[in-house]
Amino acid sequence: MTELERSIIARVRVEPGENVSLRERDPRDSRLFGEEKGTKSATAALAKEIDALQDRLYAEGSRALLVILQGTDTSGKDGTIRNVFNATGPLGVSVTPFGVPSKAEQAHDYLWRVHAACPRRGTIGIFNRSHYESVLVEKVRNLSSPELIEQRYDQINAFEKHLVENGTTILKFLLHISKDEQKERLQERLNDPRKHWKFNPGDLDDRTHWDEYQDAYDIMLQRCSTPHAPWHVIPADRKWVRNATIATIVKATLEEMDPQYPKAQWKPGAFTIS
Repeated sequence: MTELERSIIARVRVEPGENVSLRERDPRDSRLFGEEKGTKSATAALAKEIDALQDRLYAEGSRALLVILQGTDTSGKDGTIRNVFNATGPLGVSVTPFGVPSKAEQAHDYLWRVHAACPRRGTIGIFNRSHYESVLVEKVRNLSSPELIEQRYDQINAFEKHLVENGTTILKFLLHISKDEQKERLQERLNDPRKHWKFNPGDLDDRTHWDEYQDAYDIMLQRCSTPHAPWHVIPADRKWVRNATIATIVKATLEEMDPQYPKAQWKPGAFTIS
């Protein structure tokens, strides 16, 4: 791992037990990167490196990588997926968006649908939102009792530890944007007919609960950033910084995993192709 990669990870990683306040973190922080054009080019190069590493992971077939993307509406979860994983072979990547649970999903415990979507060995799984909605939306909207919410932090930690102990590396990214930036992005969706499909009037209602969500994120980060699955708070007001930061961490993590192509169980020289 390079010194730059270590610096980036150290700057955004939430240490276990750390007392976190999103209000004290700058969503426009770009100090670890150069100018925008060069950073975008570097991110494109990182995407190709991720593809090569994912090919090795797929061939090895013994471990998996789970990437969790959380954030308020318009924070850039879809954009992150497009820019960081756009060069990665589709056979080895799965993307699961988590919306409102269906009736069938509500008939099970809240982790049931999540476990079913976890990546199989040899692949990268990406969660667009995740099981953390159960301690965010359900907390802010009072959809579950405080007692149930309190239990879930430890349950989630145990669930993620189970995944890690069974061969899945977990990367968790909170895409941190400002309220002003969200306003601009929502307005852009209203102004552009091609983006009307992205606009949800319910997003405006969520904005009235902005402070409550920030508090819920703070608790989530403090309670669920663990040694086996730490959180990373990504400055996301600048899309190119968001993409570069996440691409750097994903690439560095895959390199640390160091997947290997399996050795052939036969002698290549023993065959002739006519």
